[in-house]
Amino acid sequence: MALKDFLGEKAATVKESIDPASTKITEILLEDQDTTVLFENINGKKAAGNVFSTRKKIASAMNVKPAKIVEHILSAIDSPCDANEVKDPEFKSVSMNVDLTALPIPMYYPEDGGRYITAGVIFAEYKGKKNVSFHRMMVIDKDKLVVRLVPRHLFTLYNEAKKDGKELDISICIGMQAEVLLAAAVSADYGADELKIAASMYKAGHGKPLDVGKCNNGILVPSASEYVFEGKITSKTAPEGPFVDITMTYDIVREQPVIKIDKMWSRKDPLFHLLLPGGNDHFLLMGLPREPMILKTVRQAVPRVNSVRLTEGGCCWLNGVVSIAKNKEGDGVNAIMAAFTGHPSMKQVIIVDEDIDIFDDREVEWAVATRMQGDKIIKIPAAAGSSLDPSVDVTTYKVGYDATIPLGRDKKLYEKAKISR
Repeated sequence: MALKDFLGEKAATVKESIDPASTKITEILLEDQDTTVLFENINGKKAAGNVFSTRKKIASAMNVKPAKIVEHILSAIDSPCDANEVKDPEFKSVSMNVDLTALPIPMYYPEDGGRYITAGVIFAEYKGKKNVSFHRMMVIDKDKLVVRLVPRHLFTLYNEAKKDGKELDISICIGMQAEVLLAAAVSADYGADELKIAASMYKAGHGKPLDVGKCNNGILVPSASEYVFEGKITSKTAPEGPFVDITMTYDIVREQPVIKIDKMWSRKDPLFHLLLPGGNDHFLLMGLPREPMILKTVRQAVPRVNSVRLTEGGCCWLNGVVSIAKNKEGDGVNAIMAAFTGHPSMKQVIIVDEDIDIFDDREVEWAVATRMQGDKIIKIPAAAGSSLDPSVDVTTYKVGYDATIPLGRDKKLYEKAKISR
């Protein structure tokens, strides 16, 4: 399956020619983020945005129900499987001239440091350790990008190669299945192959293996990738940023590693994936893969966990809601502590009863308003938080709300009136 297979019949089409260095693309995507947009002429090439901007669209692409997405991801994390290697991968249909400036890579906001690849996933391997992860990449030349590396797994592989006096071979893929995108944002153990997690999700949802193909550098990537760039993360650095991150605020400028691109491939009539910074698909593709970890840790503390959600109002990163069924008083507090363990970047979590629809913000706020008092708020000062939170000053102050009905109380006093027919 290719990226264009996920666009759906209701995708809005923009036929006019758009300059990628303008902010017109962002303006169009912001008009209605629920609607997928197909751009037919950005630098003479096709691109699509808002592709995975709702849970419903992500679920449809994976052939599962929206309520089952988190369990679907968690099952794949627990049971990864091999992908199916093919000899003639689709991404090798066209060998392209190496020229990043000729691609439909936009400058999304007026103060951005340059044109950015935002839906790019980097595949890397060094000394048997593999990694698949999302990274923003700013175009600085026809064959060069500067990549934001946070101190996690790819950063570690890069530094291991530097210690050996080597550059790190990588492949950058753009335009892939939802399963690969979600797996690339999962918090897997160092050295774990996220491609196997994607393959497990794909097989469970579609009943067939995920096809992968080998790049010239030996790295395996999804066969149906719209674009694949082969290159190396070099020892050279350059300023990266400013850039609008998940909180919809500008991130700072940093010295970051330079990627040198040696080879560019694409499918026939490729479709470039545009991921709007600070947009709904950015929220979901970054936040959704964290929800299984929250679910897993809360289940270790409270047996009956109904559902978990990182909220769009909290950028699908900083604020969460968990629905439980209490066995004993204190389960709500235990759920709060466990949720923060499952996603350390979260700074606010609300625990509600199973009758509350956690995907309805009004219902969640109603539960807080009618089922708890302020003196029950759990306060955790001086905790490590998210570097993406602009309000953080070294540490963060976390709060948890136990908005569950106290056991032993008459539940009728806490339930909404209904008309029985």
